[in-house]
Amino acid sequence: MRADRLLNILLHLQAKGRTTAKELSKKLEISERTVHRDMEALSSAGIPIYAERGVGGGWTLSEGYRTNLTGFKKEEVISLLLVHSSRVLEDLGKKKDFDSAFVKLMASLPPAYRKDAETARQRIHIDGLGWGRAIRELPLLPILQDAVWEEKKVKIIYEKDGGKPEPRIIEPYGLVAKDTIWYVVAKRGKEMRVYRISRIKEATITTERFERPKKFDLGKYWEEWIKEFKSRVPKYLIKVKVTDATAEHIKSIPYMKCLSHKPMAKGFAEMVIDMETKEWALGSMLQYCDSVFVLEPLELQDAIRHKAKEILKIYE
Repeated sequence: MRADRLLNILLHLQAKGRTTAKELSKKLEISERTVHRDMEALSSAGIPIYAERGVGGGWTLSEGYRTNLTGFKKEEVISLLLVHSSRVLEDLGKKKDFDSAFVKLMASLPPAYRKDAETARQRIHIDGLGWGRAIRELPLLPILQDAVWEEKKVKIIYEKDGGKPEPRIIEPYGLVAKDTIWYVVAKRGKEMRVYRISRIKEATITTERFERPKKFDLGKYWEEWIKEFKSRVPKYLIKVKVTDATAEHIKSIPYMKCLSHKPMAKGFAEMVIDMETKEWALGSMLQYCDSVFVLEPLELQDAIRHKAKEILKIYE
């Protein structure tokens, strides 16, 4: 509906201050011509919207103008309940702040919406802690968070995977939570780096400030870094003959990347799996005992045979 679209445009301008027809066109999935018509409609309704021409121009909402309309739909309110259970809020020490803000939001909603939200809260609960995963201690996260806000350099002691802890001076641009793992995106020297916070043994904020580039986009950088990281992950392809039941189990495990699955006779299937390393493949295949037979590579066959003999010696 056009009324919803006009309200979305207004709220978007309130949040950002300035936007372009191209940005709104992409966000709302409408043509740029429609965006211009909507802007004219808002302006005619007395909303102080102005067009700025030239490079870097766009549409601007007069500073200080606010609307009391929230534009919330029932479904949008319910979706906020999912964030309410987020483990990220607890890690950042913002759970109480969010709870307070959420209470205020709920109080501002019509009674019918509050009832729907309470109904959803009683029917959906998200526990962000996986099975077998211990409660994490992240004592350095608040320090890094302060450094990001204040744009101050940090001296850290960082331990690479299997390496010796080493001191570094970093300029923290932002924090990223991937599932339940926290990272800090930072500049070290002239290069951008990503550090896993659980591997930072010490962190001290210095008095030296740094200037964060205005055009730096944390989300965009993270997406590009993930693509580049995945391209560097080693590959170790194995071909196995497995029972149908085991095949289904293997496909459900995230770190076992099933590249092909071809049914065979008598309840068996042939699979090609990327296990990244020989050591990882060896440990994983041993746990399936007689329900998996490695066809390729032969070196993995030999490694399993050798390990099986070692196990047999222990029990003899």
